[in-house]
Amino acid sequence: MNILITGIHGFVGSNLVLALKDKCKIYGLDIVAPEKEGVAKTFLWQDLDNGLLPEVDAIIHLAGKAHDTKNKSAADVYFKINTGLTQKVYDYYLKSSATKFIFFSTAKAAADRVVGECLTEEVVPSPVGPYGESKIKAEEYILSHQPAERKYVYILRPCMIHGPGNKGNLNLLYSVVRKGIPWPLGAFKNSRTFTSIDNLTYVIDCLLSQSIESGIYNMADDETVSTNELIKLICESLGKKAHIWYINKGFITWCAKVGGFLHLPLNPDRLQKLTENYVASNDKIKKAIGIECMPVDARDGLTKTFDSFK
Repeated sequence: MNILITGIHGFVGSNLVLALKDKCKIYGLDIVAPEKEGVAKTFLWQDLDNGLLPEVDAIIHLAGKAHDTKNKSAADVYFKINTGLTQKVYDYYLKSSATKFIFFSTAKAAADRVVGECLTEEVVPSPVGPYGESKIKAEEYILSHQPAERKYVYILRPCMIHGPGNKGNLNLLYSVVRKGIPWPLGAFKNSRTFTSIDNLTYVIDCLLSQSIESGIYNMADDETVSTNELIKLICESLGKKAHIWYINKGFITWCAKVGGFLHLPLNPDRLQKLTENYVASNDKIKKAIGIECMPVDARDGLTKTFDSFK
């Protein structure tokens, strides 16, 4: 099978190459084109405009503007890349001989906060902020331009993806814990789902090799993990004792309100993000590919990620 991966030099793209290089002939499409083991050739974006890309069987569209947690990116940048670039790549797919298109959206395109026990694919999307909004616009464009018969389209909505080479919020949490800084929010009990890169590459392999129905699919590990458990897993990886403070929730909430008034790091919005539940159901994708559970346990996957940070 010949496949084209956009954003191939990123975190997910690099891991997909490792997982698929012995099964597929892989081409890349990115802003840079260095040689990469397992990749036949990486093309530049102008090559797409000039019609220089080879014919492939499947396109995996990873390229996009990642969520800027510091909120320093202009909104139009998200829409230019996450929406506009997706439209261009998808239009190319519709005209090509490729029969499968996999678009990486995000759980944040469906909901910034989960209402109820868990997030399913049936939820009416209500993204907050340009990251999620630009991704849902891309989804809407794809869904409004149905492909010809025998062409399949998969929209994946992963929760936070992690694994070796990951750079993001888990790295920041790991850095804090490694310095021995106590976690003061132990009194808050929450549940979150993450997405191990190994489970993700397994699902992609299934989508490429099986006849799966087109549609929107959440992507997540089976098990939920609390922030307190994350702290403990990091400490186990470091061989340290976890320092979790169980301070009264009312007092912490009051401190956050004061922090919001004084523009301090801990404010009501940040406290909400750090302690909220965010659980997504992966039942639909497991049923589609015919499995009862993901191959990698959530805690095993997180431990592998934390060990890689060393």
